[in-house]
Amino acid sequence: MSTDTEVLSSAEERMKKAIVNLNGQFQTIRTGRANPSILDRVTVEYYGSETPLKSLANISVPDGRSLMITPFDKTVVKDVETAIHKSGLGLTPNSDGTVIRISIPVLTEERRKDLTKQVKKFGEEARVSVRNIRRDGADELKKMKSAQVSEDEIKRLEESLQKLTDKYVKEIDKNVSDKEHEVMEV
Repeated sequence: MSTDTEVLSSAEERMKKAIVNLNGQFQTIRTGRANPSILDRVTVEYYGSETPLKSLANISVPDGRSLMITPFDKTVVKDVETAIHKSGLGLTPNSDGTVIRISIPVLTEERRKDLTKQVKKFGEEARVSVRNIRRDGADELKKMKSAQVSEDEIKRLEESLQKLTDKYVKEIDKNVSDKEHEVMEV
């Protein structure tokens, strides 16, 4: 059976991972600036299997409004273009046969609002995840009641668990707010 401090440290570790996951999801949301991480979810059909684009090419940012993709294998240029079109990111790749350039268009007000909704959705999923971690931790603490841990000690640990939860929910709210601001700035 876990000790009381193991329950809290395990819960905190899992909550940190929820924040890391949320920030990773935010990286894939396109703002008006060029950022190679918006292509992280793009996979390319390569020798019969779906391969992440970043494994097949070097992605650079020549200026604030464009991306340049240089495939390691020049035979996949067309496949990379097709994958970017199908990705649903609203990007149009242009190729010269060896290098693919993508101009990042300025976002419309409507698209900014859609992205803000997506940011809020990711934030809510992260909050739910943190609350589920709190619930799991509370369940483990309740199992300890039957052991040699006093009810007062369990109560104190539950309060500590709630403080951890509040801390990480507050951090999620701040990250969501920051990302919304980044998406909405013109």
